[in-house]
Amino acid sequence: MQNNFYFTGNLSNIYKKPSQFSEVTSQILHGDKFKILSKNKDWIKIKIMFDNYIGFIKNAKYKKKFNPNFKVCNLKARIFKKPNVRTKGYLPLGSRLSVIEQNQNYIKIGKNKWIKKGDIKKINHIEKNFIKIFKKFLNVKYIWGGKGFKGIDCSALLQIFYYYNNSFFPRDTKDQIKYSKKKLNHKIFKKGDIIFWKGHVAICINSTKLIHAYGPKKKVLIMPIMTTIKRIEQTTKLKVKKISKIYY
Repeated sequence: MQNNFYFTGNLSNIYKKPSQFSEVTSQILHGDKFKILSKNKDWIKIKIMFDNYIGFIKNAKYKKKFNPNFKVCNLKARIFKKPNVRTKGYLPLGSRLSVIEQNQNYIKIGKNKWIKKGDIKKINHIEKNFIKIFKKFLNVKYIWGGKGFKGIDCSALLQIFYYYNNSFFPRDTKDQIKYSKKKLNHKIFKKGDIIFWKGHVAICINSTKLIHAYGPKKKVLIMPIMTTIKRIEQTTKLKVKKISKIYY
């Protein structure tokens, strides 16, 4: 069961174990490429090809033939049953799309699935303005394991920038710390600095403020850098573990 497949649902939880009562460790987005490691009636164990993340999803919608040529560029893209006929569904930022038909304003990505052209960019589009990507998630709920508009965690907020730009970056903070190059100057912060704690990460948007998905505040927000460092040290006894730099 080593063949490559593509997820064609909207967004789905990835679980640590094959049970809906298990911990949600991440999420799989529309168009994500994966391998099936094992399979039973209700669950499949998968490995996401982008970051080698392993977990369980419900045995749901996926296909073998998929040619991603566009991606969602906004926080969410509404799904239409047909042009001008809305559904309640959305696709999250970064979702890969395989276009099978299009008109002036919409693309068709599946049966009864159309997306507005204003919500998409070509698959090879690069967004160098990382602040623009992160700010799309302002006030989105903090949810452990989340990767989209319904909820996101701190490491996914950082990873989504790289994922959108088709560049590898690990999913979990512990792996991001190991992967990121160390920046030696710990005293003066600059735009693009990544601040790591054990189990948490934030990104500096300038020399005094950072953005992060912050559990205690239950959302993505901008906070003063030094205030945040002091608060985390006071509330969790954790000091900054590493400072790196975002690259693109």
